[in-house]
Amino acid sequence: MHAVSTRQHWIETPDGQLFAQCWSPDPARGAPIVLLHDSLGCVELWRDFPERLALASGRRVIAYDRLGFGRSAAFAGLLAPGFIEGEAMGGFEAVRQHFDLNQFVVLGHSVGAGMAIGCAAAHPQRCQGVISESAQTFVEPLTLDGIRQAERQFAEPGQLERLQKYHGDKARWVLNAWIGTWLSDAFGPWNLDPQLARVRCPLLAMHGDRDEYGSTHHLERMARGVSSPISLHILPECGHVPHREHPQAVLSTIGEFLKGIDANLAEQGKAWE
Repeated sequence: MHAVSTRQHWIETPDGQLFAQCWSPDPARGAPIVLLHDSLGCVELWRDFPERLALASGRRVIAYDRLGFGRSAAFAGLLAPGFIEGEAMGGFEAVRQHFDLNQFVVLGHSVGAGMAIGCAAAHPQRCQGVISESAQTFVEPLTLDGIRQAERQFAEPGQLERLQKYHGDKARWVLNAWIGTWLSDAFGPWNLDPQLARVRCPLLAMHGDRDEYGSTHHLERMARGVSSPISLHILPECGHVPHREHPQAVLSTIGEFLKGIDANLAEQGKAWE
């Protein structure tokens, strides 16, 4: 059994300070895993998943709050239509440089999964693997219906306080950024096709069969869009948050995926001998 130590980091960027947290098993092996949170998420909302992932994989796990979220600095203004793919050279790049990540695996949930794919596309020589959980790869009517339903729920008395617990006085911006961006006409044509075409590493894509924010059409689009090896997993009786709803199945699936990456890297090493 690995022992896991936890350390907090504050990362300076031109746009404000980012908060990150690192879970380090002793000993650690393999490229670190970087986590990218969802539209209303933050480091704290990953709950015990990063520690469990570090224990199960034996790898260092790093999560960070994007600008405007959690304990990171506030974000001034609206999200641009290209904010998903833009994260690769924004907050993620600041985190990558801070931790000196020459090689990494990237794991994202929901909109963070789209960002993970963008990171793999932007860093083809550094990204060993990308893990997508409940990704959106285009603007699907089901996604918009789910956001409209959430908007109605958050309009009820006391509901915004749920977000304030994690985002403080940034909570209203977090909610408006999610709803306003996705429901805007400007965002309607968005898709991840250009980024999928540039992915060169293995891709693991997991999706719940009852995901209220996206159908399995997103898996089909990923399968058509990438030329690298892809492994698709539809989780039965599962909604939008597989790592919380079926944590053991998710950890087991990720573990097998990482073993495949390690085996492939070992074979490549032998070829160079």
